[in-house]
Amino acid sequence: MAMEMTLTDMTPAQMLVLESFAGVTNEDELNALMRLLKKFYAQRLDNELEQLWNDGTLNQEKLDKLRSEHLRTPYRG
Repeated sequence: MAMEMTLTDMTPAQMLVLESFAGVTNEDELNALMRLLKKFYAQRLDNELEQLWNDGTLNQEKLDKLRSEHLRTPYRG
């Protein structure tokens, strides 16, 4: 059975994003808002990677090993 989500089930962050996009009146505004969201998530990722590097969870050796890993999901025939 599928669950329906109502506006009352949305988090404050979801509501903010929804309301922000609802106020977009043209493609330029849409592109500007999307760039802003991309920048926000890129900064979050940078911060997380820096934390992993600083605490030793990630280092050059691990990056070099990752470079040679085959991470694709195998196809089943």
